[in-house]
Amino acid sequence: MIILRTLRAAILAAVSMLALASWAQTLAPTPPLGWNSWDSYGLTINEKQFRANATVLVSLEQFGWKYAVIDEGWYMANPDAKTVEQKEYAWNGDGLLIPALDRFPSAANGAGFKPLADWLHAQGLKFGIHIVRGIPRQVAAANLSIAGTQFHAADAADTTSPCPWDAGNWGVKDNAAGQAYYDSMMKLYASWGVDFLKVDCISDRPYRPTEIRQIADAIRKTGRPIVLSLSPGPTNLSHAAEVQKYAQMWRITDDHWDGWSFAHSPGNEFPFGLGAEFDRLAKWYTYTGPGSWPDPDMLPEGWLGPHPGWGQARQSHLTPDEQRTEFTLWCVTRSPLILGGNLTRLDDLTRSLITNQTLLFINQNASYSRPVDTAALGAGFEKIRIWRATIAEPGDRGYAEFFAFFNLDSSPATVRTTWKALGLDSRKHSAQSALDDSATKASREISVALPAHGSALFQVR
Repeated sequence: MIILRTLRAAILAAVSMLALASWAQTLAPTPPLGWNSWDSYGLTINEKQFRANATVLVSLEQFGWKYAVIDEGWYMANPDAKTVEQKEYAWNGDGLLIPALDRFPSAANGAGFKPLADWLHAQGLKFGIHIVRGIPRQVAAANLSIAGTQFHAADAADTTSPCPWDAGNWGVKDNAAGQAYYDSMMKLYASWGVDFLKVDCISDRPYRPTEIRQIADAIRKTGRPIVLSLSPGPTNLSHAAEVQKYAQMWRITDDHWDGWSFAHSPGNEFPFGLGAEFDRLAKWYTYTGPGSWPDPDMLPEGWLGPHPGWGQARQSHLTPDEQRTEFTLWCVTRSPLILGGNLTRLDDLTRSLITNQTLLFINQNASYSRPVDTAALGAGFEKIRIWRATIAEPGDRGYAEFFAFFNLDSSPATVRTTWKALGLDSRKHSAQSALDDSATKASREISVALPAHGSALFQVR
């Protein structure tokens, strides 16, 4: 009997994992594309500002941009205040966070975010929100009941696991009460029409696998297809297989901001610069695929204001070449594309990138994307990175091959190599630029002039 029970448990666990994998692939078969409020508004966004940005996103929907996400603080009546008490968290009688009415008036009369989500859905977009994992400390202190159960908040609150950088919440225990709290939370969010949930303080500092599983299980119970995104990074590579089971996106870096590099103290990588993303993405490429998207964070491009989550309001500090490099890198590595700039002040360069159909096609359709081993190419490639993306063409017509070349040096550089050294056959090949449609003559070699921190992307025939 013991053997049979053990075998039955193993079979049930295997079936559950297959269900999770199928669920994840259905939720996010390709990298999610959208916009998040953090890089431009920090904690402060209100309904009018959100609708204004979402309206611009509607005009980009034809290019695949879908998700409009309200980041942290939507439940704070006074987000500029210094303490949790001054920020006046808003929650309902079941201890669940709800939108602050002075900032989101359509949430009145218990409507929550449903009117806003309905408005987005009517225009073909999807709606997302951010939470910090756990249960509000004040809810735990009041010991409010957990909806539909005999449990109370104190039964679920794990006071040994606060978020070290956010004083608002306790963690949630890995027990029936904790699961019930997350079940009630996800049931509420599903009723609002949430399509995307970014959960913070969970994939690193600290890593909370129990809460990841609880949230994923609670989402699945609702029956609503809600994409689960875990933050912040860097998620440890040793946890890759585990987070891949439960989430569709997980951060592989600390917060990424608009600079090539930043000075850090030992053990700290905030803020994370563009120059460090190349090698980080190279470590994670084998985990990229349907329902499984390692996340190098949002794209801080364009206007970051009026109240960015870090620093003063500004035009992105990335140079035009660095911005092209960033967007090209995210596309060729099949990373989620979540815009951070203020869409109501969309500049021509940013618009040209986020509507580039070749870049977006690669991001959404590459069947395999991987870094080329530049160390094997010999001297002169120390500060060069190359990525290769392959797309299976319909009707057994073979494969489309794309190569992206990146210069990590602060001075211009020229890349010279053969196509055979890059993994193709020894025939002559032509290369067409994805950015300006220029093309090279067929040759066995490729020579690419790259500006400082610049890039080039070619389809090779």
